[in-house]
Amino acid sequence: MSKKGFIPNKLKPWIAARKKYRLSHAQIQMARELGLNPRKFGSLENIEQQSWKLPLPDYIEKLYFKHYGKDAPDNISSIENRIKEKARKKTAKRILKGTE
Repeated sequence: MSKKGFIPNKLKPWIAARKKYRLSHAQIQMARELGLNPRKFGSLENIEQQSWKLPLPDYIEKLYFKHYGKDAPDNISSIENRIKEKARKKTAKRILKGTE
């Protein structure tokens, strides 16, 4: 039985980072595709004493453009929507498997 609103532990740091650093769903998706660690965002964050650093959202977008050559991912969806879609596919697969 799946719990309503269940979020896997490996995705919780991403949701927390999105809220803490005020990142959009697209920026979180870009950071995940780049393989960044959400626990290390504090060291990447621009602090007033480090004026030479880019703000974190701009830094992620710059890295993504440098690596992939495009401004944003083709299909942008939130982590929560991905979890719901995965659960929907899993139940559909169970239904089909049960009928055969």
